[in-house]
Amino acid sequence: MGIKGSMGTVLLIPLIIEVEGIVMNKESKEIDFTEALEQAKYIRGLYNQMEQLSIGRKWTMQEDMLGFSTDVGVLGRLVMASSGTWGYAGDEKEELEHKLSECLWWIMVLSNHLDIDITKEYQAFINKLDTNLTKSIKEAEGHFG
Repeated sequence: MGIKGSMGTVLLIPLIIEVEGIVMNKESKEIDFTEALEQAKYIRGLYNQMEQLSIGRKWTMQEDMLGFSTDVGVLGRLVMASSGTWGYAGDEKEELEHKLSECLWWIMVLSNHLDIDITKEYQAFINKLDTNLTKSIKEAEGHFG
């Protein structure tokens, strides 16, 4: 695979980087949350129906944010429990898996409310962090290496 230019065909070689055992293809710049976002909208729609039946209206964006905040607080306690600093009688691992997934779901719900393309913004965020941290590491290596 290559690109044809004035100098002939240029081969595109993916830049593979490994950091602490994690490998990232630096040429791969796209991530797609499309299906997960659609699932999140669908489930939020089911909750809307349930809220309509039980309280006569669906939750507002602010109430969704409060639900997310509550779940983040529970997640914090579960993280503490998993490290032994908070007493917990249940299965921390199972609850952590559930609560992390639920918090991710809430982020997708809120991004939909706010009309934010979370796929695009996540990738921009990761790319910016990658660039800034890589630059900082190189600078630090020059000072301390």
